Amino acid sequence: MTRTPIVLAWSGGKDSSLALDQLRRDARFTIVALLTTLTEGYDRISMHGVRRAVLDAQVAAIGLPLVTMTIAPSADNAVYVERFAEALARIRAAHPDVATIAYGDLFLGDVRAFREAQLAPLGWTPEFPLWGADTRALARAFVARGFRAVLTCVDTQQLDARHAGAAYDDALLDALPASCDPCGERGEFHTLVHDGPIFATPLALVEGERVLRDGRFAYCDFTLAGATGAAAPASA
Repeated sequence: MTRTPIVLAWSGGKDSSLALDQLRRDARFTIVALLTTLTEGYDRISMHGVRRAVLDAQVAAIGLPLVTMTIAPSADNAVYVERFAEALARIRAAHPDVATIAYGDLFLGDVRAFREAQLAPLGWTPEFPLWGADTRALARAFVARGFRAVLTCVDTQQLDARHAGAAYDDALLDALPASCDPCGERGEFHTLVHDGPIFATPLALVEGERVLRDGRFAYCDFTLAGATGAAAPASA
């Protein structure tokens, strides 16, 4: 059977890691690249706040090519769509047969509709390998499969700031309030994956500074062990 080439939208977090794991075990697809959005001026993964050096270490451990697009912190959807189209064009120049991109989205219908509308004029097809999965079961399966992650960003209007930097494990899942989706699908939190079956080797992380941005989002910085500016050992 001929495999379909596919790109994966990569955030460095839990859901894109699960999507990658599933795609690698799906005989229909061959992953040709990861696509990540970076925030201009910060050189970090958008929303997750993960440093580029950590992203590069993830990609090296995964063993796939990385394509990046950059947007300003205040960029609107029009700018995002434009930069996204440019990134897809660069990917297609390198892989002329690719026309499918996968996302780790779980259940937000408006997000899926946005992606479908964005891709249709570009001649691309979206794939949602995790869509409709029970997020409670998915979260527990993530931990059980040997993935390891930390919370890099917490929306303090939905979850206590003290969880920023915490390990994403069974203890955390047990402690989450009932109002919080265990996969953080409504933006309750964002994660950074540093070990698991998709990595050839684990990442050695060091926990650093904690900051509150926009009076709402609590971030915990992580660097690679041995990197300049590293602070205390990470809790995970």
